[in-house]
Amino acid sequence: MNQGRRSMLGLVLLGAVQPLPGAARGGTARAALDRELATIAQDPACELASLSVLAIRDGQVSYEGQFGRRSIGPDRPADAHTLFRIASVSKMMTTLGLMRLLEAGKVDLDGDVSRRLGFRLRNPHFPDRVITLRSLLTHTSSLRDDAGYAFGIEVALKDVLTHGDGKMWAANAAPGDYFSYCNLGWGVIGTVMEAVTGERFDRLMRRLLLDPLGLQGGYDPSAFTPGELANLATLYRKRTVDTEVWDPSGPWIAQADDVLHKRPAPPPGIDRYLIGSNATPFSPTGGLRISARGLGVVMRMLLQGGVHAGSRLLTPATLDRMFSRQWTHDGANGDTLDGFYRAWGLGNQQFPHDPLTGGDLAGHQGDAYGLVSAFLMDRARRSGMVMLVGGTSTDPFTPDNRGAQSAMPRFQERILAALYRRAILVRPGAS
Repeated sequence: MNQGRRSMLGLVLLGAVQPLPGAARGGTARAALDRELATIAQDPACELASLSVLAIRDGQVSYEGQFGRRSIGPDRPADAHTLFRIASVSKMMTTLGLMRLLEAGKVDLDGDVSRRLGFRLRNPHFPDRVITLRSLLTHTSSLRDDAGYAFGIEVALKDVLTHGDGKMWAANAAPGDYFSYCNLGWGVIGTVMEAVTGERFDRLMRRLLLDPLGLQGGYDPSAFTPGELANLATLYRKRTVDTEVWDPSGPWIAQADDVLHKRPAPPPGIDRYLIGSNATPFSPTGGLRISARGLGVVMRMLLQGGVHAGSRLLTPATLDRMFSRQWTHDGANGDTLDGFYRAWGLGNQQFPHDPLTGGDLAGHQGDAYGLVSAFLMDRARRSGMVMLVGGTSTDPFTPDNRGAQSAMPRFQERILAALYRRAILVRPGAS
């Protein structure tokens, strides 16, 4: 599992995309996009177990499509209701829940999070520097993932952070000084959210985000309805579990959410869980299950200034705050992971000065257990794209699978380019 490895990949490819001369509209354009995406999904160089995509143009869904199978053996096709474990795109969804608590006065961005957690949280190398929600949301808290970022119900996060072996803290960068992508920070954020509300994280996120938007899914598949479980995508690779040994000619091997063969169990010891002690079993960092259509609902709410179906979830001022630039790489103030990380907002990746549109894109990307995901939007032009891939037949992050115009996997580059060219520059018609 590596939720941060390719979580910001740049959109250099968009600079190479040009409108199709005399592009057809309506059904003809949709059929052409269907064919193009199906060809990408079936490419033997890197076959996709499943693919679900959505595009938004002028604030409205202009295209959505699904390809491949949400489960293999028995085979069930992916459809518009298929739920995927979306990996690090979950961080942005968690942030939206946190922003609702910010508006309610439950949290503040720049105060010492120790006051919310109930224990003193400090990097022992820099004991005089407080850690804030802002620093956690921008990966500048000085926390590191070297000692892990997911712990059992019986573990108190306090013990991990204050009595561990020190691997979770940077020794050469004080809080607020340096960007380094960190999953553990979202475990702390989720725990803060529990502490200030007295609600378990998965249930809290349902109240704050999923229920108001009318969305299926959630962070705890053991609580899913039979219908949600039937629509949950199993994540696959053509490799053995938890190894790097790939076999493109071999069978698809389930990596996560293989619920057709066994109903998911609640986290062990959940009946004894102390709310506000450790939210990591619910994975605020990567555990949300949701459909591409559901993410489209979230995106449209954001593009409509925080309003969904006539009801306001967030104010425009809060969204402006969330998507304001918090960190920009200056050559020495962060680890860009070979250029993947260049700018950041509050809980969202940013892609400044897109060469095609001239505007800024924001969102998140992720990969884990075979899933590769992207949620990318242009707030100013009210457009965006969602991509969820449920597994690959080869390692998508090898040099052989790298895209022609970007550092992202070739299939991802091709999918986003096709969506942008055929569903945003032109309108093929929503399904």
